[in-house]
Amino acid sequence: MSKHKSPGKSDRKGISLIRLMEMFPDEDTAVQWFESVQWPEGRCCGHCGSTATKEVPNRKPMPYWCTDCRQYFSVRTGTTLQSSRLPLRKWAVATYLYVTSLKGVSSMKLHRDLKVTQKTAWFLLHRLREAWDTSGIEKFIGPVEVDETYVGGKEKNKHVKDRLKAGRGTVGKTAVVGAKDRQSNRVQARVVEKTDKPTLHGFVSASAAPGAPIFTDEARAYRGLANHSAVKHGAGQYVDGQIHTNGVESFWSMLKRAHTGTFHKMSRKHLQRYVTEFAGRHNLRECDTAAMMRNVIAGLVGKRLMYRDLIA
Repeated sequence: MSKHKSPGKSDRKGISLIRLMEMFPDEDTAVQWFESVQWPEGRCCGHCGSTATKEVPNRKPMPYWCTDCRQYFSVRTGTTLQSSRLPLRKWAVATYLYVTSLKGVSSMKLHRDLKVTQKTAWFLLHRLREAWDTSGIEKFIGPVEVDETYVGGKEKNKHVKDRLKAGRGTVGKTAVVGAKDRQSNRVQARVVEKTDKPTLHGFVSASAAPGAPIFTDEARAYRGLANHSAVKHGAGQYVDGQIHTNGVESFWSMLKRAHTGTFHKMSRKHLQRYVTEFAGRHNLRECDTAAMMRNVIAGLVGKRLMYRDLIA
């Protein structure tokens, strides 16, 4: 193994490309870093979790052996990296580009930067998106801003034969509802089939703690919420004292800019992955780059995403 120093908590705030290359000068250093992130308390088997492991002398077929379940494993085992043949150094660079790109990184850019195929880059990015998980966030204590938006192409940009001609700007788009907690500045967002009362009330109930003040616009579907106040956007009212939805709308703005400027298309099938990515990045935006990278890699443990399932 290389004796290069593994990157750690001493790296603060941003990391330059020069510093990144110093952090990962070779594959051995990348392996050390991944192991330090995924096994902070010591090496454990990716199959059964046992710590009764030992190194394989020639590191073939894998570098470690579990004496309990009697299987070979590596730092990739039991993560979304398990079936990947890409060097971990490329995974480290991809993770850096992924967390430092505020409006996301496209598969085309990654394919050029890593010298991999666009298909490989696209699959890699979706596996990194598996790291973000907002399901474990404690319920927001508020005030909680709640709003919905619609993601999709504009009718005027579609071929004439594909236009729905329904006369409304939301036709053909996918609805997303989101909540932002002013206390913690955290965000949760979810793709929904409808924006009716049961759906929006259910989302608020799942996101906000009982008794939390809820701020929305004047949409009828929000009526009946407890501790609810609204601003009347239709009448040109956007702020009424502390009552507004500017925070969650700012989150929508970032998502829309990524849609327009980076990805160009976010299909309905994969939209929740993109939404969860941007919510996760927003929730960690105060962390330094090294911490964000560690958070993403740690979030890949215990998850799998096969290409055949992604395109099914």
